[in-house]
Amino acid sequence: MTSIMTNAAAMAALQTLRTIDGNLETTQNKISSGYRVQTASDNAAYWSIATTMRSDNKALSTVSDALGLGAAKTDTAYTALDSSISVIEEIKAKLVAAREPGVDKTKINSELAELKSQLSSISQSASFSGENWLFNSSTTPAGTKEMVASFNRSTNGSVAVTTLTFNASESILIDTNDANLGALTKDVTVTQPVAGTSGTTTATYFLINAKSTTSASGSEVKLTTGTPSQNIDGMISAVDLMLTGLTKVASDLGAINKRIDMQNSFVSDLMNVIDKGVGRLVDADMNQESTKLKALQTQQQLGIQSLSIANTNSQNILSLFK
Repeated sequence: MTSIMTNAAAMAALQTLRTIDGNLETTQNKISSGYRVQTASDNAAYWSIATTMRSDNKALSTVSDALGLGAAKTDTAYTALDSSISVIEEIKAKLVAAREPGVDKTKINSELAELKSQLSSISQSASFSGENWLFNSSTTPAGTKEMVASFNRSTNGSVAVTTLTFNASESILIDTNDANLGALTKDVTVTQPVAGTSGTTTATYFLINAKSTTSASGSEVKLTTGTPSQNIDGMISAVDLMLTGLTKVASDLGAINKRIDMQNSFVSDLMNVIDKGVGRLVDADMNQESTKLKALQTQQQLGIQSLSIANTNSQNILSLFK
């Protein structure tokens, strides 16, 4: 039956055209945004996972920045400590030279004074971002330093930040508040020969007099014309013990620095893996979508033509009244 009130063919063609236009709009949105899951309505489960993992990736990016800051601090401390070790080795060599009979000990002491000044300069300069792990002038002793290492999400959804730690009290060279807390300002007890005998005795020495509020009780490592050989032997032993201690601290710093580098590399790789995982969930396949777009554009043209034909059929009824 042909009716001028209800054009069933046009209605069917119009409904088909609306469906095609809706699919075409969806495909165009995927192509323009690059996502097949852009909102929660597209796929609630994938959208939720992707949103959470993107948030975690931002946290990991901050962790990477924090690791860079931690690496800068450890690098600064290690570089200054390594330079200090070289200076102390030179001091040790000067003391050995002073052991030679007939040497002008006052001239060697002048060299020692300059080397000590260099150690003080190195210690005070070893600062990064307001932190100095080699020099302390505060009434508060240097404690454990924390560096952000990672951001973790457990299987139950809880999150936590883990840190790397370094005990800066072990690396302090000079402490102007309490001399006993500085590796170069504290007393070091050694065993040295007794003049004119084969026996030994204990003696206490410190390398740098930083005029600390709480001073050391031993003798400063310095030479005068009348400094006896047995005292020089004791000074050499004391400086060698200091050198051994600083070498251990430098080894610990080097190990932490290596750990930071490895962790930073891991965090970077982890961020890339998370990006890839999120991409597999929500990214649009551009080859597939572009092919679908071409097909839908063709269907749209056919739908328009079909609707036009359906409308023309209704107009043909007018010819019966001529």
